Amino acid sequence: MPLKHKTKEKSLTNNMQFRVGLGYDVHQLVEGRKLILGGIEIPHEKGALGHSDADVLLHAICDAILGAAGKKDIGYYFPNTSNEFKDADSKILLEHVIKIVEEDGWKVNNVDATLVLEKPKINPHIEKMKEALLPLLKVEVDALAIKATTSEMLGFVGNELGVQAHAVASLVKE
Repeated sequence: MPLKHKTKEKSLTNNMQFRVGLGYDVHQLVEGRKLILGGIEIPHEKGALGHSDADVLLHAICDAILGAAGKKDIGYYFPNTSNEFKDADSKILLEHVIKIVEEDGWKVNNVDATLVLEKPKINPHIEKMKEALLPLLKVEVDALAIKATTSEMLGFVGNELGVQAHAVASLVKE
């Protein structure tokens, strides 16, 4: 049975409503797959394994946006059991997520995201990622932060067995 709880939402200045969501994703790295991160292909001997293109950054951003809007997670909207999403471009998934939240009157205010992997170095690719994502998110350049770090050779990421991403998104509604 769906949870029904009515509360009067507090609003910010000028009757603006504001929400924040957190997203996380992880995928195994394997040979024979393209490495797609932030909507672009990055040259590397390994790629992320997944049902879609396995773009962990976009999946984390999608979950952050959906969470901020009080929606279900990315797996609900794009199940890995559906052939419709087999090898899907995650930019298309992000476009769909934006439409979902816009139907409820929400607009992305900003996104802050971090990729965690040992190799390859991500900083040379961040501007191209931002170019790919800014039009989809419909935000200004200073409203999208993409960062990268390593796990200092610890755990599955440190052993180059996987890649993970964390994202925070804020939404506004007037």
